[in-house]
Amino acid sequence: MSGSTLGKLFCVTNFGESHGPAIGCVIDGCPPGMALDVADIQRELDRRRPGTSRHVTQRQEPDAVEILSGIYEGKTTGTPIALLIRNQDARSKDYSNIARTFRPGHADYAYWHKYGIRDPRGGGRSSARLTAPTVAAGALARKWLAERYGVRIRGCMTQLGDVAIPFEDWRHVGENAFFAANASIIPQLESYMDALRKSGDSVGARIHVEAEGLPPGWGEPLYDRLDADLAHAMMGLNAVKGVEIGAGMLSVSQRGSEHGDEITPAGFLSNNAGGILGGISSGQPVTVSLAIKPTSSIRTPRQSVDLDGAPVTVETHGRHDPCVGIRATPIAEALLALVLMDHALRHRAQCGDVQVPGRVPGSVA
Repeated sequence: MSGSTLGKLFCVTNFGESHGPAIGCVIDGCPPGMALDVADIQRELDRRRPGTSRHVTQRQEPDAVEILSGIYEGKTTGTPIALLIRNQDARSKDYSNIARTFRPGHADYAYWHKYGIRDPRGGGRSSARLTAPTVAAGALARKWLAERYGVRIRGCMTQLGDVAIPFEDWRHVGENAFFAANASIIPQLESYMDALRKSGDSVGARIHVEAEGLPPGWGEPLYDRLDADLAHAMMGLNAVKGVEIGAGMLSVSQRGSEHGDEITPAGFLSNNAGGILGGISSGQPVTVSLAIKPTSSIRTPRQSVDLDGAPVTVETHGRHDPCVGIRATPIAEALLALVLMDHALRHRAQCGDVQVPGRVPGSVA
């Protein structure tokens, strides 16, 4: 009921607040026997960590993960794995001026009406700080998927505000602060962000993530479709306002003769379906695109109301991402891994013995 747990067999429960003593998660359902140490998790957390460039929040959090349970002699035991990340650089005083007001576009107003109380410090539970435990849990999932099935998960930013980022090569993603698969556009993106920060405003972003190597057959009909669960998980990421699978909204303008991915003895000729047919994986790469809204906490004066309903002008000061999408790629990758892990275990439980002769290989597009 609380909406803090993702998954059915691989279950991740997220806890904590932005300015509390710590954040973390409990992972239940991880198969036993997988080698795991802190470095496996920390590597992914470091990709998402704040303060890594001038273009993101300057909150200095090491995001050092602690494994509290579920590991013995360097291997998972099959019991719940508890992960803890301590908050070390919270500045609650930055939020004293908005304790009795609501930031336009933020969750403040909705949280107040739902719970009758809210933690204004850094957004409390609605903060993007809570994506760190998601990335930590995703590190386990992507390691298991890679070792068990050879699944490879990767992502990149494809648009920053109104600047489209043409794809060049995946190798560029780890070489810049934007997770852009394009080296030549980085100076333009840096200038764009520098001007944006000076203006006190914010922009959104578009993120692409994909998974290669998963077999056909993962997912369920109707309400537990693989694409439905992916959309559900991705919409749980702060600031996401749209999710597309495969061709997504472009499907509206496509003809059936174009959209339907033709199949040959050598494989599929295209992948408009995004690797999912009827809610079940086809063996094609699973592709997901996210639309992330502009950051709500900005210095630009905005109209709002206070707790008594009186009109006020809100200006949010402190350390904020002028574009939360800059650090979103590792988070979207983690969510993709978590959903795939859950469906891999569910498929193994029900249909692990199913054998289909003459399976069509991957795409030849």
